[in-house]
Amino acid sequence: MKVQHRLLVANWKMNGSVALVQTMNETLADISLSAVDVVICPPLTLLHHFTVQGNVQLGAQNISQHNAGAYTGEISADLLLEAAVTYVIIGHSERRTLNLETDEQIAAKVKVAVQAGLIPILCIGETLQQRQQEKTEQVIARQLDAVYASQPELLAKSVIAYEPIWAIGTGESASPEQAQATHAFIRDHLAKLDKEAASNIKLLYGGSVNGDNCSALFAQPDINGALVGGASLKAAEFAQICSSAQE
Repeated sequence: MKVQHRLLVANWKMNGSVALVQTMNETLADISLSAVDVVICPPLTLLHHFTVQGNVQLGAQNISQHNAGAYTGEISADLLLEAAVTYVIIGHSERRTLNLETDEQIAAKVKVAVQAGLIPILCIGETLQQRQQEKTEQVIARQLDAVYASQPELLAKSVIAYEPIWAIGTGESASPEQAQATHAFIRDHLAKLDKEAASNIKLLYGGSVNGDNCSALFAQPDINGALVGGASLKAAEFAQICSSAQE
């Protein structure tokens, strides 16, 4: 494994305000981020309020699989680029569940993002029932193959975020050992498609990451960062997570 800098992605979901943006700008400017890359993914209306500097970059929470046209409420790759976005979250479980996004749509979105020069953060993960039925690896393999089996060239330009659905916003997190075992499986599975890309790709853990559990998660060899939800809305706690990733 050759991954160096850790990557922290803040998914604000449908939360935030201009005041919070200002607080986050000031907080991140006051801490060292020399060995960690930070991506903030706020609602679209807040993107232009952020200060993009140093290792802090912007991300979006969704992207259309279409380049332009009559798609009310959607956002294209070109529009995201004009908003100074670098990364885009694709396939989050909330999009899969609430918006009924299919594996085929998600694969198309990853392709569109990469072709535009954006870095897709592909979210994968199992439900509690699937874990209890010991189907975690089966589910994750299917989600990965749906995107990369027929287009493995996209793998080298992607980030993968493993988010067990049962841990998102619940306060329950996978143990460091559980998360590491799944991340190791992901890397091994991807190596079947592109060994070098699998060695270099950043694998993020998401699912109730906070200031208390982040250090133990970052200590695992195949966890290269985190996709942070609720804790990223608290500037001080997110700064603590950034500092832990820096160590």
